[in-house]
Amino acid sequence: MEGLAAVFLLLSLVIGVAQLIIGFMGIEFYIGTIGAVIVVALCFMFRFSLPLTIGTFFGALEVLNWPWYYALLITAPGLLLMIPAFIGVASSSFGNRQNY
Repeated sequence: MEGLAAVFLLLSLVIGVAQLIIGFMGIEFYIGTIGAVIVVALCFMFRFSLPLTIGTFFGALEVLNWPWYYALLITAPGLLLMIPAFIGVASSSFGNRQNY
């Protein structure tokens, strides 16, 4: 069982690095190298990866010339984790209201 966890950890790291590289390529395609470096740095600094995820989709679609369904497939792991997080943050902001 421990070996399987190591395999999944390694697989998730490989997918994450691939998304980072393809996302950088997609952002670089539209706004240039300096802009891509700034966007990636801001994504890491503010821990908000939606621009990088969008860049991953367009990087796979436009730069690598993949069909849209393959581009969505490489982008989907990030989106599948982001959507519940957005819903959780939005629902928690409604539940913590105090009446003064």
